[in-house]
Amino acid sequence: MKNDRNKEQFRINERITVPEVRLVGDNITSGVYPTSKALQMAEDMGFDLVEISANAAPPVCKIIDYQKFLYQQKKRQKEQKAKTVKIVVKEIRFGPQTDDHDYNFKLRHAKEFLGDGAKVKAYVFFKGRSILFKEQGEVLLLRFANDLEDYGKVEQMPVLEGKRMIIMISPGLKKSVHSHKPPISKQEQPQGRKI
Repeated sequence: MKNDRNKEQFRINERITVPEVRLVGDNITSGVYPTSKALQMAEDMGFDLVEISANAAPPVCKIIDYQKFLYQQKKRQKEQKAKTVKIVVKEIRFGPQTDDHDYNFKLRHAKEFLGDGAKVKAYVFFKGRSILFKEQGEVLLLRFANDLEDYGKVEQMPVLEGKRMIIMISPGLKKSVHSHKPPISKQEQPQGRKI
């Protein structure tokens, strides 16, 4: 069980076998105490003596309710997990002689993926004797990267790995595709019919 692993991670009360510990926490004076005195202080307060950092010399302990301590640790881990960014990689497959319609269809999907913040891994798959068209595959991938220049940046140039030529494109700063036009003055605005 996950909770059992957390319980074994920290030594508490009598499981702390070192001769002296450094105490930290609320309502106590921080300092180095013999383990027996620290245990007595925790018992008098009605809490547990929890070893927080076993690698320190002497080990750092805190007087706290052990269940509350485990809850705080679990909450802290959850917050750290929520802050981590998950990178999604979407793959787009081409043949060495992909038609314009297919190319434009896949280009549109790549723009959507990059707009959503995902990385795009585009590759040309060479089947059988089509490996002879390596140059065509490289030209196709470079054209693909050039068309996506406004949506992302090339992370890895085309590289041949086995029967695949791969290019990686990561999302970049979104540049507006439409150029900003200055506002039209009143004189230039078209006049509509008044009814």
